Amino acid sequence: MLVTKSVRKLVAYTPGEQPKAKDIVKLNTNENPYPPSPACAKVLAGFDLDRLRRYPDPECSELRAAIAKMCGAKPENIFIGNGSDEILALSAKAFVENDECIGSLDPSYSLYKTLAAIRDVRWVGAEPKNVSSLPPETSLFLWTNPNAPTGEFAEPETIDSFARRFKGVVIVDEAYADFARDNCMKLALRPRNRNIIVMRTFSKSFSLAGLRVGYCAGPRNLIDALYKVKDSYNVDAIAQSAALAAVKDVKWMRANARKVIATRKRFTAELKRRGWDVLPSESNFVFARPAHAKASEIFERLKGRHIYVRYFSGPKTADRLRVTIGTDAQMDILLDALSEFDK
Repeated sequence: MLVTKSVRKLVAYTPGEQPKAKDIVKLNTNENPYPPSPACAKVLAGFDLDRLRRYPDPECSELRAAIAKMCGAKPENIFIGNGSDEILALSAKAFVENDECIGSLDPSYSLYKTLAAIRDVRWVGAEPKNVSSLPPETSLFLWTNPNAPTGEFAEPETIDSFARRFKGVVIVDEAYADFARDNCMKLALRPRNRNIIVMRTFSKSFSLAGLRVGYCAGPRNLIDALYKVKDSYNVDAIAQSAALAAVKDVKWMRANARKVIATRKRFTAELKRRGWDVLPSESNFVFARPAHAKASEIFERLKGRHIYVRYFSGPKTADRLRVTIGTDAQMDILLDALSEFDK
């Protein structure tokens, strides 16, 4: 066979649908409804095309230093990736032996299972309140916080306590941290930390999902390991420049995050008023069970009206919809469409 057995049996990750039609309400992939900093547009408009003749900085030195300053870290404790998904894939290479396994919360980001399958190692899921039940051969644990698709938040002390008992590497995937009341960055920067990496992305709060830049912070030896296994030039020059502009205007990002949080609270309250069961969310989405119809039915009916939300089949997720928080106007359109399912 020309294709490896592990790839032949692989169930590929399915990204959220990216519809081509115009005049849609797109609330299915947790993108930020507000534009990135105008500083990004200025950088792109003035980008020197001559720079594209040359390879980009392989260590993203300027962006790395700016992110380190933003996080209160040293540059040597920061890794920059081609999206946080690359960091996850590199971690599966750097921190997992062939006879070990990868663990994560269950349910959580479905890419984790796919990464284990690509690496041809076992994936083990754990309930958020029962992560201590993992098998001893688990060498990498991926803890999304706030979790996806649930939006639920674990206190940093809870994760720290788990990491101190865990023998492998813990990656705290904080894609949605800027929408939460707290975060775990302080855990990654503690001098006594030996095994915690905290990972962030520019895709959510920075409104740069189309750019593909992520970063993480952690102990020097773990960060060095990621640099050993990355592609030679993993983040392109345009992405480095635009991300740097975004970091220099972090106030813009935080203002957008506050707007999303306010809309999330209003939308959650309205769903609850209608009888929906909404899990407590500290992300830019909610995970909610409808009161009077099946989630799958609502998903299809909304799609027919060019309103896109996310539906995950499966025993732990099939009764709910994940709804990205958009603008107030977008959420009002969705609420109006959901009225037909009220009794």
